[in-house]
Amino acid sequence: MALLEIIDLTKAFGSGANRLEVLKGINMEMKSGELVALMGPSGCGKSTLLNIIGGLLSGDEGGITLGDRTYGLKNPSSVVDVRRNLVGWIFQDFHLLEHLTALDNVAMALEISGIPSDEADKRAKEALIRVNLEDRMGHIPDQLSGGQQQRVAIARAIAGNRPLLLADEPTGNLDIASGAEVLKLFKELCHDNKNPISILMVTHDPDLASQADRMLLLKDGTVAASDIRSAWGLDGGEEE
Repeated sequence: MALLEIIDLTKAFGSGANRLEVLKGINMEMKSGELVALMGPSGCGKSTLLNIIGGLLSGDEGGITLGDRTYGLKNPSSVVDVRRNLVGWIFQDFHLLEHLTALDNVAMALEISGIPSDEADKRAKEALIRVNLEDRMGHIPDQLSGGQQQRVAIARAIAGNRPLLLADEPTGNLDIASGAEVLKLFKELCHDNKNPISILMVTHDPDLASQADRMLLLKDGTVAASDIRSAWGLDGGEEE
């Protein structure tokens, strides 16, 4: 059974002669514990798709089912529960508060979502241990490497026990070695037998994408299964 199912999702911006159809009928699904890479040319709608899945933007037609929740067309104010309980985000920029320790950065995000402080501390510690930062909990961001800062951001995303993580260019600000560490961690989180997480990762890095469980290519407003050759226009098709 699919954890995430998207059916005929469309999204356009503007109106009349200025109307731009970005998503023209997206159909895709993800299983629990799956790491899926999403590729495509710049401006093809990858961020728009992630924003609708994450409840930050509404689509025009179609729908999304995530677990038992169906949504996709309502105003973001109507899907607060999706953002709070179902979907976590990991960005290219780490978005850590510079004056807070790694532990406090993770715990504060939980407290903001309504978790009591004692429980938030407990969950934050568990999440930081899970991303192999048990010896860095008391460090502020300036005392951490880029890869370690991204792991704090990942801990913050998984501490809420959300089943789906959306990762938007998560290694974009990291060197090759740190990027490889983050990808290894993603695979460990997804393939965890006790508590698997699903991760939809937008990336422009073909090496990174090729190591995911599956690759999808977003092009011309639709999504199709892909591999490295077709994702980079090497299959005889046109490049964009």
